[in-house]
Amino acid sequence: MIEIRKAKSRDDFLEFVTFPFKLYSGNKYWVPPITKEELEVIDEKKNPVFKNADASFFLAYKNNKLVGRVAAMVNWIEVKQLKKKKVRFGWFDFIDDIEISKALLQKVNEFGKKHNLEFIEGPVGFSNLDKAGLLVYGFDEMNTMITQYNHPYYAKHLETLGYEKLAQWVEYEMKIVPFEDAPEKVKRFSKIISERYNLKLVNFKKTSAIIPYVDEMFELLAETYNKLQTFVPVQPYQIKHYKEKYFKYIHPEFIKCVIDKDNKLIAFAIIMPSFTKALKKANGSYFPFGFLHVLRAQYFNNRASFYLIGVHPEYQNKGVTAMLFNDIQKTFNKRGITVVETNPELEENKAIQQLWKNYENRLHKKRATFTKNISQ
Repeated sequence: MIEIRKAKSRDDFLEFVTFPFKLYSGNKYWVPPITKEELEVIDEKKNPVFKNADASFFLAYKNNKLVGRVAAMVNWIEVKQLKKKKVRFGWFDFIDDIEISKALLQKVNEFGKKHNLEFIEGPVGFSNLDKAGLLVYGFDEMNTMITQYNHPYYAKHLETLGYEKLAQWVEYEMKIVPFEDAPEKVKRFSKIISERYNLKLVNFKKTSAIIPYVDEMFELLAETYNKLQTFVPVQPYQIKHYKEKYFKYIHPEFIKCVIDKDNKLIAFAIIMPSFTKALKKANGSYFPFGFLHVLRAQYFNNRASFYLIGVHPEYQNKGVTAMLFNDIQKTFNKRGITVVETNPELEENKAIQQLWKNYENRLHKKRATFTKNISQ
């Protein structure tokens, strides 16, 4: 018999967050998040997103054994400002039993109906800066800190239950060669664009020097992606939260900005050293030794991951990304980075994908969100 319980107590939420540790025990591709950080994300007292969102967290039990979980969420900015009457689902994990996934998604459906919403989409987080997309290709690849891993049977369950693919993402892995062997096209284009539009690169050596640019980065992020189907405006209190959550992971040399002749930010890129292996070793906790693995990964690493790229609409398709990547190449070489993974990019975002074609690359992962109308 399957029983679905709504998480209410501290123990319930701890079970909710740690269930994947049991489900993926022994899986060499699943990379665990930090348990404390996961608990903070779903805590309405600690995550400011709850100022504009509601959520319920459900646990599935079969014969009194925990066998699945799901979060049902509504982002009211998305509903009221963007007029998308959508219920989101995320943190969706379950054993290979269609009755369990069906029962969990039924709770999402009921949550959506209760809030007078019209359709379901997931897996996603509260906003488009959270982890999103079900892995549908690349099951023999490890996830990064900003993506999630899942078993191949997840998509089959969703399709069996009448869900259809909606947004689709692609991820690339690229080989980084010495600067003298880097694509001449990128070097040449970088110089031409810089001179033509009177643009200048800004590099950083201290995290404190980045702070004045952060709000501009988020404004630019909104201008870059507001036409994409997944976009939801990020609120100032969320920006503050993301600063606190992620800036401790970022090495200042891995942030690049481009400014115009008036010192206005027109493009930026945020890259992080890969924390995949460090988080695998940490196994959900910074203590007693997890933080040492993370700290080491910041400075001794041959892999990196793109986190965010933003380009002002006036400069999109004008080659500004070549300026960014040409300079990033120098940092990669200096730091001994030989392999880089892109963040998930919507398939329709062809402009940025054109840049990767200048490098030895492979499309190694694909993701998708799935959708279905709410049944009345």
